[in-house]
Amino acid sequence: MDAQKQLQALSEEFQGLQTELDVLVDARQKLESQQQENEGVQAEFAQLDDESNIYKLVGPVLLKQDKTEATMAVNSRLEFIEKEINRIEGEIDATQEKSEKMRSELIQLQSQAQQQGAAASASA
Repeated sequence: MDAQKQLQALSEEFQGLQTELDVLVDARQKLESQQQENEGVQAEFAQLDDESNIYKLVGPVLLKQDKTEATMAVNSRLEFIEKEINRIEGEIDATQEKSEKMRSELIQLQSQAQQQGAAASASA
């Protein structure tokens, strides 16, 4: 029975890792979406001349913004998003590695439990 409890605990921990992995992948997808959106804005800014009007939505109000200031804000946002994507990808890799090790342990425990069950039924 002790092996069964160990198998159950390991299985629950494995499920937790899978849930954590799903959350991390969702976060990465959101960041990638934000990255694409900001890259689109950056491309639009590149096509504008220096006299073009740029407005920023603040609450219900559009405020005029300097092109240099707006460009710097988008560039810094892109840098931040890039760092966050790299950080999350590192977490995803670590979680996947941990998950794979745990999956191997689970398979090994399951086969041991089956062998013990088969040996117990053969001796009975």
